[in-house]
Amino acid sequence: MPETSRPVVIAIDGPAGAGKSSVAKALAEHLGIERLDTGSTYRGVAAAALRAGVDLSDVEGLVALARSLEIDGEGAVVVDGADVTADLRSAEVNVAVSVVAATAAVREVLVDRQRAWVAERGGAGVVEGRDIGSVVFPHADVKVYLTASEEERAKRRPDEGSAGVARRDRIDTQRAASPLTLADGAHLIDTTSRSIAEVAEEVLSWL
Repeated sequence: MPETSRPVVIAIDGPAGAGKSSVAKALAEHLGIERLDTGSTYRGVAAAALRAGVDLSDVEGLVALARSLEIDGEGAVVVDGADVTADLRSAEVNVAVSVVAATAAVREVLVDRQRAWVAERGGAGVVEGRDIGSVVFPHADVKVYLTASEEERAKRRPDEGSAGVARRDRIDTQRAASPLTLADGAHLIDTTSRSIAEVAEEVLSWL
């Protein structure tokens, strides 16, 4: 796999269970840079809202939580002073996160936070999510869109199951604010029957 000494940004998009986190982790470890799961930023706001009793239709309340969000290099998420990392994958958050992510005002705040996260790291990072190549980093060094069969993605997300994964796919692709889409110039990779190492090696070959 190639090495690079210059700051690079790799943008990874795709639906739930496509392998984004596993591939992003492999790439970040190889390149010696940090990775950011932007989904955790939206999940953090959702978890904090549920914990604080903020109604998901309360845009101002959600925006306030988004502005208070902190995420460290190890992936811990703190919102409004509370560590919500342990709640990010709860069943309640799995449902609430799509509502939060579809709120344009929240996305505006979190996109700024995500860009700042990379800037604070010298302009380098492996960033995964739903709108990274299309909105957050449209000029990333490499843009990748990962996908896999519905059956395989449901298998990889047992906490959500096939119905939950299908629901999030539908909401994420149809929402008005930054929908999940194949960004211009992105490389499409089907991970259904491929190993993490194989996918990571292909992505690195494009640097």
